[in-house]
Amino acid sequence: MLKKFDKKDEESGGGSNPFQHLEKSAVLQEARVFNETPINPRKCAHILTKILYLINQGEHLGTTEATEAFFAMTKLFQSNDPTLRRMCYLTIKEMSCIAEDVIIVTSSLTKDMTGKEDNYRGPAVRALCQITDSTMLQAIERYMKQAIVDKVPSVSSSALVSSLHLLKCSFDVVKRWVNEAQEAASSDNIMVQYHALGLLYHVRKNDRLAVNKMISKVTRHGLKSPFAYCMMIRVASKQLEEEDGSRDSPLFDFIESCLRNKHEMVVYEAASAIVNLPGCSAKELAPAVSVLQLFCSSPKAALRYAAVRTLNKVAMKHPSAVTACNLDLENLVTDSNRSIATLAITTLLKTGSESSIDRLMKQISSFMSEISDEFKVVVVQAISALCQKYPRKHAVLMNFLFTMLREEGGFEYKRAIVDCIISIIEENSESKETGLSHLCEFIEDCEFTVLATRILHLLGQEGPKTTNPSKYIRFIYNRVVLEHEEVRAGAVSALAKFGAQNEEMLPSILVLLKRCVMDDDNEVRDRATFYLNVLEQKQKALNAGYILNGLTVSIPGLERALQQYTLEPSEKPFDLKSVPLATAPMAEQRTENTTITAVKQPEKVAATRQEIFQEQLAAVPEFRGLGPLFKSSPEPVALTESETEYVIRCTKHTFTNHMVFQFDCTNTLNDQTLENVTVQMEPTEAYEVLCYVPARSLPYNQPGTCYTLVALPKEDPTAVACTFSCMMKFTVKDCDPTTGETDDEGYEDEYVLEDLEVTVADHIQKVMKLNFEAAWDEVGDEFEKEETFTLSTIKTLEEAVGNIVKFLGMHPCERSDKVPDNKNTHTLLLAGVFRGGHDILVRSRLLLLDTVTMQVTARSLEELPVDIILASVG
Repeated sequence: MLKKFDKKDEESGGGSNPFQHLEKSAVLQEARVFNETPINPRKCAHILTKILYLINQGEHLGTTEATEAFFAMTKLFQSNDPTLRRMCYLTIKEMSCIAEDVIIVTSSLTKDMTGKEDNYRGPAVRALCQITDSTMLQAIERYMKQAIVDKVPSVSSSALVSSLHLLKCSFDVVKRWVNEAQEAASSDNIMVQYHALGLLYHVRKNDRLAVNKMISKVTRHGLKSPFAYCMMIRVASKQLEEEDGSRDSPLFDFIESCLRNKHEMVVYEAASAIVNLPGCSAKELAPAVSVLQLFCSSPKAALRYAAVRTLNKVAMKHPSAVTACNLDLENLVTDSNRSIATLAITTLLKTGSESSIDRLMKQISSFMSEISDEFKVVVVQAISALCQKYPRKHAVLMNFLFTMLREEGGFEYKRAIVDCIISIIEENSESKETGLSHLCEFIEDCEFTVLATRILHLLGQEGPKTTNPSKYIRFIYNRVVLEHEEVRAGAVSALAKFGAQNEEMLPSILVLLKRCVMDDDNEVRDRATFYLNVLEQKQKALNAGYILNGLTVSIPGLERALQQYTLEPSEKPFDLKSVPLATAPMAEQRTENTTITAVKQPEKVAATRQEIFQEQLAAVPEFRGLGPLFKSSPEPVALTESETEYVIRCTKHTFTNHMVFQFDCTNTLNDQTLENVTVQMEPTEAYEVLCYVPARSLPYNQPGTCYTLVALPKEDPTAVACTFSCMMKFTVKDCDPTTGETDDEGYEDEYVLEDLEVTVADHIQKVMKLNFEAAWDEVGDEFEKEETFTLSTIKTLEEAVGNIVKFLGMHPCERSDKVPDNKNTHTLLLAGVFRGGHDILVRSRLLLLDTVTMQVTARSLEELPVDIILASVG
């Protein structure tokens, strides 16, 4: 009969951890009992348990107190109580690295190790090896060799595992025990065989030939231990990966043969190894997939889970290879284990055909309410991948996603669904209005501010371009009436975007914004007032610049520049062109004018890479009159091989009328020091080299920097593309490799570097224009130019788009770098800023017949950027 605990027992700690409130000093005091005669085995074992508990909880034992407790404990070897003796072995192992003079128990352990009591021998071996260092190992070598081949499996396994640990400190000694380990590998006991093969592999693992011989021997004679088979499979797959060998290798044949083993764990290990081998084709995967298919109908939940998890991994790279298992996977959708069901569903979503999607959606909906948010996110991600695979099924998938969106769920789950719906809207114009309507309904009850503001931003961006934009206004204005300040501010911005793009709706939008001017929150009032004043001007250029596209500058950079401007009062107005531009990825992430950051900003914003370069270059006297740094190349260009005696990398810095080439140099010769290092440059175009700033000294392996300043072409300003031949010149002084002392005399030397190219992309900074058409109208056609070119070497639109984007260094807008399937025409929209702060926009119309024909139209507020774009493309 079970004891019934009343409330009093519960409060007094009935059933809780009895060691919870131990104190180290009290326990060590109790350890004095070890010195009593006669020994009380039960009491002493309990105290040893307390000491082990303290050590494993991270309690720090001082060397002196640990040593005292250890010496007292050694007297317990006088007792023959088996439990107490086993506790002694454990305590020796735990205290071996804390107490001093632990080798005092060597004789006691050796006696137990060679005694007649089998229960003592194995643990004694493990404890002895724990306290033995490399200098004493030879003294017990004879005993270890005997223990490895002992007839008692527990003793043999203990010796083999201990030998494996000893390999780390005494490899050469343990290597001499290979013959004994080889004998143990023939043992009938499965654990002894497993441990013996493990020791043999670790002894030979640096000898590829020896490992291959070991595997071929296993293949010929077979093994009794399934654990040993699993280990050999892992060894073989590791060898295959390192060799990068073909599938004709005997190693691969061995792994494949294990698919027919009688042990399930071996079969699964072999299947998993084949699946994870890099570069496997669908044909080579077929045997492994067949085995996993059988496991899908296993009565054991662990095997079903392992099979479906592995098939899920295969489906990512080779969905066609898993298609044969679809029926088995569909049966697992109703599995009582929800983890298995979720994996089955996500695998089916990756492998299912277009015709099976409707049936799959019905099956998923039946169990979605039963699984956790974590699994729901996995399902949503799989649906997202399916959307890209089968665009024609967007309607079915979006309805399903919207049903999920209306159900209860946490932030991560809801965000995954919203991300998926937004990606469908961006990828497929036909589904835009349906998706926006679903999202409008969602924000009526959305409890997550981040999602509400994101959807409002999307509505402001995409809503005005739909056939009936007015239907979204009610949903947006409801947010102004019903929500808190962050969402209200986002709604105001979204309303302004409708007014900026639709003249018919403008009067209504102005009325709504006038109501927002009386809002309680500062941010909402300020936004409404600002947008109201801009919209009342009824000028497209103002709408584009201040509402639809906004600033393209770096916000931290703007903050710094304004702060600097206030510190140094000037009659000159603040120049926005002096502020560094925001890089395109940042601009994409920025949902401008949509949210207020609730988190307090740090005192000091971390400097960007470009700002760091700006400070470094401003410190060089020769560069002080160059003005603000416009652009630095994203990656340094290597001008030498990485293994050469001098390693040179160049970063290109572009200013309004100049370029600075920064050469980061490393001298890899330890018997030389270089002085007055410069890189002399010869341009092919009308660039003019103005000066060189040398690196004064370049000792061994200490990086140094030198600079070259060039003026941009004046006579032919469109000739911006140029190739520079580069020569490093320096004074060499021999030095002592150990002390680094140099000889007094040196000699002049030079070193030829790779050529350095400057392209049109070095003169253009990427910027993101959320609304390209508005930006196009804002710039106007005063300096518009158009030309047509034939791209004779390019055969596809995708290749043409990729090459144009890379060559011009501009940012593709409105996802125009994605070329729709089966299309022979495409329009690429590019935006950038030319050095000096001039917006440059390019509309490139592409036509694919036998080759690609490209019509380029460029617009800017200045003529030079347009001429440079057309000259460089031509």
